[in-house]
Amino acid sequence: MGWFRLHVCCGFLLLSATLGSAGPPTEAKPPDEVAALAEKIDRLIEAGYEANDVTPAPLADDAEFVRRLYLDLAGRIPHVSEVHKFLDDKAPNKRRALVEDLLKGPHYVNHFTNVWRALLLPQNNDQQVRFFAAQMENWLRPQILENKPYDRMVRDLLTTSLGNTGMAMRPRNPGNNGAAIFYQVNESKPENVAAATSRLFLGIKLECAQCHDHPFASWSRNQFWQYAAFYSGIRPQQPQAGVFSQSLDEPRKREIKIPNTEKTVQARFLDGTNPKWEEGASSRAVLADWLTSPKNPYFAKAIANRLWGHFFGIGIIEPVDDLGENNPPSHPELLDVLGQATVDHRFDLRFLIRAITASRTYQRGSRATDPSQDDPHSFARMALKGLSPEQIFDSLAVATGYRGTPVAPGNFNRFNGVRADFLTKFSNGSDKRTEYQTSILQALSLMNGKFISDATSVERSETLAALADAPFLNDRQRLDALYLAALGRPMRDREASRVLPYLDRGGPSGDKSRALADVFWALLNSSEFIFNH
Repeated sequence: MGWFRLHVCCGFLLLSATLGSAGPPTEAKPPDEVAALAEKIDRLIEAGYEANDVTPAPLADDAEFVRRLYLDLAGRIPHVSEVHKFLDDKAPNKRRALVEDLLKGPHYVNHFTNVWRALLLPQNNDQQVRFFAAQMENWLRPQILENKPYDRMVRDLLTTSLGNTGMAMRPRNPGNNGAAIFYQVNESKPENVAAATSRLFLGIKLECAQCHDHPFASWSRNQFWQYAAFYSGIRPQQPQAGVFSQSLDEPRKREIKIPNTEKTVQARFLDGTNPKWEEGASSRAVLADWLTSPKNPYFAKAIANRLWGHFFGIGIIEPVDDLGENNPPSHPELLDVLGQATVDHRFDLRFLIRAITASRTYQRGSRATDPSQDDPHSFARMALKGLSPEQIFDSLAVATGYRGTPVAPGNFNRFNGVRADFLTKFSNGSDKRTEYQTSILQALSLMNGKFISDATSVERSETLAALADAPFLNDRQRLDALYLAALGRPMRDREASRVLPYLDRGGPSGDKSRALADVFWALLNSSEFIFNH
């Protein structure tokens, strides 16, 4: 069976036979350090295979890899034309070249803006938080676009000015200090900010020690409040009419009273050392210097582990925000190597992304080929990863040809409308991607919601209308096109043995166009569509 290609012509999608291979894309050869780190990753992971008698899965084929990479880097499935371009490419280094192309594109910036916004802001549907989300994205996007070193980005967030962060409810007056929103959503309370920053940037769930010593780790209540004391200068102010609560800052305040006690503690780092205060030094700036230091025992490892978790669905330490002696890494030496590489390359996250995606470990197939692959901590095959709400919607839009009203990223109005309603239904507040669950409301939305109904209607779907009206295509070619649009691969023979007869008889209604829509609906509701694999 030959390949077929979708084209857009006068508003219609057309399918034509591929007569020759496209030339290879312009390849930006990664630096040698990328290949060297990828090889280290594989050597350390494969040592685990040997030690535990694990037989790893073979490498994913090109169709599986291109879909996985687009979802991980661009936040959506590839268009059919993008699938064809990659499959037709015969260059030996085309996988690395695709990584380079995606890292340079706007979809990577938008996707990782979504990823970081979801981490930095609470996952709820409150109107105030949705307003904050647009402003946070406006701050994050240029950081990711220019590939600002991670330590500088975190330092800027921690030390941002809090002197004038009041923001009107009206979208036309959004304010201009997106980083300060991090403090706003944490209610400008030192204890909330301390818990959030230790979890996000150090991988330490310190909040368990807020009221008593941590029950499972060595962190004490005293340590929690010593760390919170660095933020003791910030405090909320009563909101004014039409304006969100404004944060004030006393930058040189360095002590805090532990609630419900008479004890006051001084600011102290979590490694047990005391700050060296200089005259006029800001408490938050002093903390930021320590927290983002290359010598910090947690900072580099925490982001390396978080990125690993993004690409594999499970961290070397899992959960990714729970580093500690009671939660050891599955591959301690690998975590050390990735942390040191992060420091050596000056916190360039794109370097880590290049190395991880270049590894054989990342490129393995997801299908189980041996019982020894069952433990996800062995990384012997790619774990199935549930898509985020943004990934599901944007992938549905790609598959169906949906064209919503364009709204600029970071605009408050982007959090209203069809996309926003969809994201609200699919938000579950969980980042455990390998234990993805769909609620009844989500399942009903996919099966019977208006967006899906329109997308799988011959009268309203651009993809279906084009295929149904293309007289030069036979049934197999139409079905192959649908499978490529939804799943990034052609129909398999065992699938064809069931689906072709269904289409031939026109399904229960005897109408081939409606039967084609039924197949498309089934593909978009399949587990293969809503998982990355």
